[in-house]
Amino acid sequence: MEILLALTFVLGYAAIAFEHSVNVNKAASALITGVVCWTIYMLFNGDAHAVNHELEEHLGEVAGILFFLLGAMVIVELVDAHDGFQIITDRIKTTSPRKLLWIIGFITFFLSAVLDNLTTTIVMISLLRKIVDDPKDRLFFAGITVIAANAGGAWSPIGDVTTTMLWIGGQISVGAIVTHVFLPSVACLAVPLLYLNWKMKVPPPVLPKVKEEKTMRTSAKERNLVFALGVGGLLFVPIFKTLTHLPPYMGILIVLGVLWTVTELLHHKKNVEEKGHLTVVHALQKVDAASVLFFLGILLAISSLASAGMLTSLAQWLDKAIGNQNVIVVAIGLLSAVVDNVPLVAAGMGMYPMEQFPQDHSFWLFLAYCAGTGGSCLIIGSAAGVAAMGMEKIDFFWYLKKISLLALLGYFAGVAVYLLQGQLFG
Repeated sequence: MEILLALTFVLGYAAIAFEHSVNVNKAASALITGVVCWTIYMLFNGDAHAVNHELEEHLGEVAGILFFLLGAMVIVELVDAHDGFQIITDRIKTTSPRKLLWIIGFITFFLSAVLDNLTTTIVMISLLRKIVDDPKDRLFFAGITVIAANAGGAWSPIGDVTTTMLWIGGQISVGAIVTHVFLPSVACLAVPLLYLNWKMKVPPPVLPKVKEEKTMRTSAKERNLVFALGVGGLLFVPIFKTLTHLPPYMGILIVLGVLWTVTELLHHKKNVEEKGHLTVVHALQKVDAASVLFFLGILLAISSLASAGMLTSLAQWLDKAIGNQNVIVVAIGLLSAVVDNVPLVAAGMGMYPMEQFPQDHSFWLFLAYCAGTGGSCLIIGSAAGVAAMGMEKIDFFWYLKKISLLALLGYFAGVAVYLLQGQLFG
């Protein structure tokens, strides 16, 4: 069974990677892979009740991620429809692509720590569309956004799903993750930016769009209100989670409900034609449903491998074959570029009990950094990458050729900083 599952996953992965060669949308390949993997698991397991129960459990987790993704996308689209991001883009005056890379990189880095890497990527890609006209020019900025979002999410307990898992599980505390992982995360972003500044060719000079010539579709009051509610709502999600202990998608749904109500009341006096593009219904139509289905298929496929025990077995094999904990964690981080980091971290949490590694042990903090940033090495290695891939139609091999090396350099720079910190400060 394991061989057949692995073969199916690899073939599905290849179909996604070669999307343009096989002329099949990656969402279709992902959905087929996910369903076939679970079918194989069911046929070889034999216990239909147990397998269905496992599928329902995984589907609950997957649905939470998808609802969160959908809610965040709709909120961002609604803010965009009201020209809310103009408030930020109007303040970015540089015409230098190098300066713009640094600005976008560090805005994304710090915003990701407050929100999370997925939401931040959605917001920043939407902002880039307001600043950079040419889709080809935007690709480099989108690539840096993925690296910055994952680096920023790694040093915050709410910035990435894996750090949140470790925080809720008691493996890390807020103070420890911030103090020990912040500098490695900075290095993870700064090294790719420095390398681009020094060595690589960047896109031609980027001239921000001339805002004065654009006819605003909304008044300043409407624009500011929706922007404040939208961004403030996204910032409220982690607070809601902390206060209620409900999953993040519940927070995003209540924010969407409030914003939906406010915009309906805000435009109720306008005719259908005037308010059509300013409604949540219109925003829902603009959301890239194919990206959501792609995410669904990928997560279903990975969850089948987790249920079959293959990820846990892989982690145990690494423990026996390598032995050195730091090397294992670095390997897990790199592996998360291919296989989702959530089940990998979950497997690590199951392999190593708290009695062996107590709270804030170096193993857990290093795992938070590596699992959070290693996924940047491939475009489908993280939720941020998948979101950017769907929104900007980034080709797998373009990212592999142009961005993966930068992400890898940043990843190992952060690893070096983390290990150096351990030597200097213990």
